[in-house]
Amino acid sequence: MTNLRGVVLEVADVAATELFLKEAFGLDERVRVRESAAETTGFRGFTLSLTVAQPSTVTSLFESAVEAGATVVKPVTKSLWGYGGVVQAPDGTIWKIATSAKKDTGPATRDIDSVVLLLGCEDVAASKKFYVDHGLTVARSFGRKYVEFDTTGPVKLGLYGRKALAKDAGVPVDGSGAHRIALAMDEGAQVDPDGFAWEPAA
Repeated sequence: MTNLRGVVLEVADVAATELFLKEAFGLDERVRVRESAAETTGFRGFTLSLTVAQPSTVTSLFESAVEAGATVVKPVTKSLWGYGGVVQAPDGTIWKIATSAKKDTGPATRDIDSVVLLLGCEDVAASKKFYVDHGLTVARSFGRKYVEFDTTGPVKLGLYGRKALAKDAGVPVDGSGAHRIALAMDEGAQVDPDGFAWEPAA
């Protein structure tokens, strides 16, 4: 089975981004950072989500992200599906922090159950075919709207329509230039239909 072993954020200031990831989320090697001066504007076509066990953990991570310099895009709030909010890191990455739980079952922690990379696709069906052809197995699929892959690596991967992903994140859909992210995959170098680059996992 092909797996996503991690993601590499390409940023202007590596030290600042690494410090943000540590102070905001305590993230490990699942999200790495390297320098890039590639031009990018607006929505970069992806979001990273942290799924956690309960609302108090969402609040804890959300508040630490803001304290570390993130901008609030969507304040934490209850919804039909659970509890969550969205921030934009100083390097421009959009982070969603969420839980499907409606109530706390214990003290707040900073434990992250999973990191999920959602790629915004112009044609979800075409991108789904690319990933299946390269060894990924579909776990859930909702027509041409959303695909979730069955991966056992440290980062989960999903596909979403670009407009729908931007709406969910609470940002304008317009954007151009580099995505400024690379996917560390079991397979060798590839580029998907939306221009997201794979590179061999270290």
